[in-house]
Amino acid sequence: MTLKSNESIAGNQSTGAQVPVPSNRHSYRNFALRAIVGIAIVTFLVWRYDARSILSLLGREQPSYFAAAVGVYLSTLVLSAYRWRLLAAILRLDAPFTDFLAFRFIATFANSLIPGVAGGDAIRAIYLGRRTSRLGEAVASVLADRIVGLIGLFWLAAGAAILLKERGLPPVLTTVPILTGFIALALFVASPLVIRFVQVMPSRLSRYAGFIVTYLEHRSALLATLALSVIVQSVLAVCQYLLALGIGIDAPVMLFMFCVPIAGVFASLPLTINGLGVREGAYLLLFGMAGVDRTNAIALGLLWFVCTTIGALPGALAFVTVPTAMSYSND
Repeated sequence: MTLKSNESIAGNQSTGAQVPVPSNRHSYRNFALRAIVGIAIVTFLVWRYDARSILSLLGREQPSYFAAAVGVYLSTLVLSAYRWRLLAAILRLDAPFTDFLAFRFIATFANSLIPGVAGGDAIRAIYLGRRTSRLGEAVASVLADRIVGLIGLFWLAAGAAILLKERGLPPVLTTVPILTGFIALALFVASPLVIRFVQVMPSRLSRYAGFIVTYLEHRSALLATLALSVIVQSVLAVCQYLLALGIGIDAPVMLFMFCVPIAGVFASLPLTINGLGVREGAYLLLFGMAGVDRTNAIALGLLWFVCTTIGALPGALAFVTVPTAMSYSND
């Protein structure tokens, strides 16, 4: 670790790194607004594309496939917690894996109620920061986890897009993930140059970018987390492939490897609760362009919403059983 990167992380900690904690002042109003928007979008889509057919598809879902999808989804949360722990270890944040797992589940439960993913990330950073008494590094580990997750997402989508050329997907859909994945790969390969660039930045900027240097100096460990990100995104795609099989959708699993990550980016935007409506619209566009029936695409999105909501429930149990973030500070 370079002196500058050490100073950067220490500077973040000493200044009390600001975590974007969601404000409670307008929380109920924002929750109601996002919920209304999501329900309105879903209502419009269901009404526009034959409500009776969509409801019939939902009722056709086989319980065994749905249960399998929920179980596989829970496994992705375990893998994500392990990836986060690996990234935190690079910053010498020492905590049991059970803590990372509990914080991951709590954040997932929060994200099912809070628009977007920023709220859950803030909760993870606060819990880990209080647990280790190093809030600055905790924030950096969560930010790194989010970036690594996005890179793995685009790598998977890019690879799937290349393999799906014969499906006739329009270039407007495939070019962006392929280009983004290539840029991320190029930056990783050129990490020594990125490190040098960060080190010559003005001190005010390099102080906040210093954690990037720390991670790039541990490329082997970073590569392991990137590979784990691709695995997590692949398993998430398999989850929805199982849901699709349960309602009789006949589509190759590689199509899910492309559509699910891209739709996930849109669903993570802070527009509605748990991406309700936004995800269904993205599925309608992505799967529809690949030849999947529109009613099937909307039904699949709704099933995934229910699946992730159920999968987030263990986070409520973790929230009431795990010591609060404030209690860690009093240890």
